[in-house]
Amino acid sequence: MNRLKDLWASGRPALNGWCSIGSPFTAEIMAAQGYDSLSIDWQHGALDYSDLLPMLQAIRASGVTPMVRVPWLDPTSVMKALDAGAMGIICPMISTRQQAEDFVSYMRYPPQGQRSYGPTRAGFAMPGYGVGMNDHVLALAMIETKEGVENLEEIAATPGLDGLYVGPADLTLGTQDGRLPPGFDREEPEMTTLIRRIATACKANGIRACLHCGTPDYAAKAIGWGYDLTTVSGDTRLLAGAAKASVDAFRALTKRGD
Repeated sequence: MNRLKDLWASGRPALNGWCSIGSPFTAEIMAAQGYDSLSIDWQHGALDYSDLLPMLQAIRASGVTPMVRVPWLDPTSVMKALDAGAMGIICPMISTRQQAEDFVSYMRYPPQGQRSYGPTRAGFAMPGYGVGMNDHVLALAMIETKEGVENLEEIAATPGLDGLYVGPADLTLGTQDGRLPPGFDREEPEMTTLIRRIATACKANGIRACLHCGTPDYAAKAIGWGYDLTTVSGDTRLLAGAAKASVDAFRALTKRGD
């Protein structure tokens, strides 16, 4: 039911792809490239729910685990993403144990939570969909604020939470008081220490550590730090990077420097 859980049970790390372009075709292309999971960015992506649902449909045939980053800690968006077929939810800006508990409760049907029953698409896409899905969906809370870091150990110990997902850009903004610009693949000692501390807190509580990365090299390093899932770049950056490399190669070969 969930490829990520199978990978982790066998002791293997997972590679996550990222979709910010509101297009089923783009999602289908990304899903065919060999990722273990694919996350649709409903928070910052150029898309809304009418894009989200067909993107989840396009991902289905690949066997990749579909996940969604919801816009905020809100029961409506969490439950609608699950009803549309998401097998994992990444929730931004979790800063307290209470917020983490609320998030977990939105993810699961009673008695484990307060999710309302009505799997509009998921019920058709996954025969037998019901309360048993409580054991298969993943609740990943994003740690990216100063308050979240202060409450890290309490958040990590939240019953029912499956993992912490680190957003390095907001984590840098939230903890460094403007001293460092936002971005991925942090190399500053204060940031690498913090990123590694989050992985340690996850391990201590038996949950999964996940990190958003910009390059495969950094992602591999993070796996060495104990991270169980790394996201490498995303559709917009990959498209821009490949297009720029093609243009630069053409200009170099034709000696057009303009």
